[in-house]
Amino acid sequence: MPCEKLLQFLDEKAVEYSLHAHPQAYAARETALKAGVPIRLFAKTVLVRLDGLMAMAVVPSDHKINFNLLREAAEADTISLALEDEFEARFPDCDLGAMPPFGNLYDMDVYVDSHLAVVETVTFNAGTHTETLTMRFADFDRLVEPDKAQFSFQPLMERQAWS
Repeated sequence: MPCEKLLQFLDEKAVEYSLHAHPQAYAARETALKAGVPIRLFAKTVLVRLDGLMAMAVVPSDHKINFNLLREAAEADTISLALEDEFEARFPDCDLGAMPPFGNLYDMDVYVDSHLAVVETVTFNAGTHTETLTMRFADFDRLVEPDKAQFSFQPLMERQAWS
């Protein structure tokens, strides 16, 4: 069952979106493939701690985060990857690791990599490992109001695979 909090929020805001079921997948790249979504259009949500505060970093599924660039973009002194036991209770309506990138619904800042800020539509986990949600990036941007910066990179192996 998709995250009810998210669906209710989107419905209240009259935002168009589509839900899609897919075979169970845990890694973002695997989810994109099983959902039939181009890898660069599937957003993965990574939870980090910036100066001790939980935040979401959202990047294309074929990218890796440059933590120094993200720390600088957030104007933070420290950054670390958040551990599952640190955030599990914060998302009672989501499967662990399948949180949608709507930090505003969970009282946390959201940082979106600029590689995603140029796409027309974006797809992400809908709170489960078997469902995704697709919507216009412009609607996501308007509702979440994320900070945007370039803080990810596409590993050489990924670039060569698509050449």
